[in-house]
Amino acid sequence: MGFLRSERWSAVLLIVAALLGLILANTPVGPAIIGFTHLQLGFLSVARWVTDGLLAIFFFLAAIELKQELVHGELSSPRKAAIPAAAALGGVAVPALIYLALAHEPGLAVGWPIPTATDIAFALGVLAIVGRRLPSRVRTLLLALAVLDDLIAILIIAIFFTSRLEWIPLVAAVPVLVVFALLSRLRQRWWTIAALVFLGVGTWLLVAWSGIHPTVAGVSLGLVLSVGPGVRARHALEPISNAVILPLFAFVAALVVVPAVGIGQLSPAFWAIVIALPLGKLIGITAGGTIAIALTRRFGDTPPIGDLVVIASLGGIGFTVSLLMNQLAWRSNTQLVDEGTLAVILASVIAALIGTVVTSMRSRHYR
Repeated sequence: MGFLRSERWSAVLLIVAALLGLILANTPVGPAIIGFTHLQLGFLSVARWVTDGLLAIFFFLAAIELKQELVHGELSSPRKAAIPAAAALGGVAVPALIYLALAHEPGLAVGWPIPTATDIAFALGVLAIVGRRLPSRVRTLLLALAVLDDLIAILIIAIFFTSRLEWIPLVAAVPVLVVFALLSRLRQRWWTIAALVFLGVGTWLLVAWSGIHPTVAGVSLGLVLSVGPGVRARHALEPISNAVILPLFAFVAALVVVPAVGIGQLSPAFWAIVIALPLGKLIGITAGGTIAIALTRRFGDTPPIGDLVVIASLGGIGFTVSLLMNQLAWRSNTQLVDEGTLAVILASVIAALIGTVVTSMRSRHYR
């Protein structure tokens, strides 16, 4: 089970699953596989069970990691949090502005959140493969930035991708969440664990019923869960997330038939994503982090700009969360969903290549 916790293996599995989905979608069996993901299973399709259900567990684990950083890690004080917070904000603002500059038409502008996300698993995986000689602070800072980035992504999903809002189930979810938080602070026995699972599922159902994307429930549950049970839950669920949930999502999201059109016929949104994700993240994270370093240098040790550039180059790997944003932004336009998926995959590959080169150069510097 140890290798399933490895960041390197997690990144490899993501790549393999996405490539497999893209390849199979463009073979004779592609229509049958895509048709299967559209089958209704209860009140959701198979694909929606993956994106709305299983992916909520991934965000639950991300929220647990965020809470650990807030309590004991790089976000435990305003001074520590300043650099990753400023870098994360810059890494969201600049890609969004680049996207809007390239795809500002009313029907396309809604896709601005797509290039604003960083994939935790993928970015940390690339760093683990090619950045072994880098000091541990680089990984810590990248982790803090990526976790904050995911939190911003969840806020974007909740605010901009909620088309309807049912207040009754949303209000009903609050006391369920409170009971979940209180119960997690009791001594953990089999019945309390079973009750926590029951309350967690109940919160997910109520949030989904309210019209807000159910991944918000995963984040809420992770943030209110007590630290001790949170550590144990993450230890138990991390292999499942790395080996099943993320690869399965990557496979389903990458089930895209490559459009038989010329390069000039691709939507401006395609090019906006391809450019904004790797380039916007590189510029935004570097700029935001540099400003924060300049303002906080007198309060203590700050990371070198070279380390910040490494983090910025890896931050352009959007993948999982960007693919989710893509599906939410273009849910009523199949062609744009397909083009956006291809753009996210291509942009993430470009960012991974840039990140590999920059990280390798920085590793040689430390060596």
